[in-house]
Amino acid sequence: MSVETPAVTPELDHWHRLDRRMLLIRPVLDLVKSLPVLVGTVILGRGNDWEWFGLGITALTVLIGVSHVLTSRYRIADGQVEWTTGLLLRKHRAIPLDRIRTVDVTSEPKHRLFSLSAVRIGTGRHSSAQGANKDQLVLDAVSQTEAHRLRTVLLHRKEVVTESAPPPEQVVAEVDRKWLRYAPFTLSGLAVVGAVFAAVWHFAHQLNIDPETVGPLRDLMDDLANTAVWLIVVIAAVALLVVVSLLSVGGYVLSFWNFRLTRETEGTLHVRRGLITTRSVSIEEERLRGVEVKEPLPLRIAGGARLTAIAGGLREGKGGDKGGGLLLPPAPVGRVHEVAAEVLRENVDPATVPLARHPRRALARRLTRAVNGVLILAAALFGLAWIDFLPSWMWQAALVMVPLAALVGWDRYRNLGHAIVGRYLVSRSGSLARATVAIRREGLIGIVVSRSFFQRRAGLITVTAPIAAGKGAYQVVDVGEADGLAMAEQAAPGLLTPFLVRTPQR
Repeated sequence: MSVETPAVTPELDHWHRLDRRMLLIRPVLDLVKSLPVLVGTVILGRGNDWEWFGLGITALTVLIGVSHVLTSRYRIADGQVEWTTGLLLRKHRAIPLDRIRTVDVTSEPKHRLFSLSAVRIGTGRHSSAQGANKDQLVLDAVSQTEAHRLRTVLLHRKEVVTESAPPPEQVVAEVDRKWLRYAPFTLSGLAVVGAVFAAVWHFAHQLNIDPETVGPLRDLMDDLANTAVWLIVVIAAVALLVVVSLLSVGGYVLSFWNFRLTRETEGTLHVRRGLITTRSVSIEEERLRGVEVKEPLPLRIAGGARLTAIAGGLREGKGGDKGGGLLLPPAPVGRVHEVAAEVLRENVDPATVPLARHPRRALARRLTRAVNGVLILAAALFGLAWIDFLPSWMWQAALVMVPLAALVGWDRYRNLGHAIVGRYLVSRSGSLARATVAIRREGLIGIVVSRSFFQRRAGLITVTAPIAAGKGAYQVVDVGEADGLAMAEQAAPGLLTPFLVRTPQR
């Protein structure tokens, strides 16, 4: 199969350098990164040679950063994008244009100061051994006009005339300020609180600081000593809720300010978002394999959800917000389904159709898993309390969680479901993090049917649908054997036929 080489403008055919305005930024950033070394050597190495050693390390760091800007060059020629850099140690990388899957344009504050952008060109392939960024080619200082031109050439394989107007776009979705009400239910601020608390705790431990010896904290501890325990718990819970909510709203604004999802005439979905750091991600529709509606429990209770794309070359992000496949931030669930249908070019989002329920035996498995986990924890806490290592109220509190665990297990079963809707395989699972996936059947690269020892006893199976996008595979768990095989056969007709043995009817 021959690969058509795109027409490239003569300007891109020649070697280009990074924008020289980066020389005003890179040394300052390197100096900031070297501050711990400088401070440490000045304090600990005063009057000896260690002070000069620290200054030498800092100067070398700045020199390497400057040489990277001065020696980095790139071009698009002979059907590939090439990049070379290095002064003493020369590096050269080349990526064929037909392997490029993503072009991510990001403008951090250091870039926006001089109207620059960083362009990350990815192939969508990575391994844990090589690291997550080894498949990327990063041009970390180009003008915004050059970034737009590179994105168009690399993704659409066509010439770009810089004087021409940008291609028309169809607006699919824009952020609504009313959606800020969903920010506290994402609990993203909880991670910030945990990180800050851990950092402060570690810093105090390293300096041998006892919180009870600090003036304001000592007064607070004295006041709490004369306060009822239940009141302390209520005050702490309310304070934590307020702080987490404020941080979550702030994070929502920083991440999704000016969020805009558009469709370009070349068949590309384009996402722009960000307040301080702006990000621009393009998703080619020909590589789109489906969508995923994510509904964490707090967000689901508030009637919200988020939407992500399942596409070749896009990686899963943590929490769904950092991933390049985000199509809609936390928003009303009805609006999420509308955008999903528009993205898929369908009249109705396949994820909204009624799903086939799984057998009651799947309910028993979920209740057993949920309750047994809490009982094992309670038994472990009881053992530690029996040897006077922990107070007895801890294992008693764990037992109180048994009804809640059973409720979560029941909700996990209630959310189980699957369906074949036209050209889509739809699957739903989860409770604390419920997800509904709709993937195109023509994108499946196989079908895997598996069952554990306990599933065999219950007459259940797990059907896995491998696909070259998103997580790489999506599962329909604990489905009845007959229903699961029928669904697998319908999802990929003829694929399982050689392995099926049909029992003759009596």
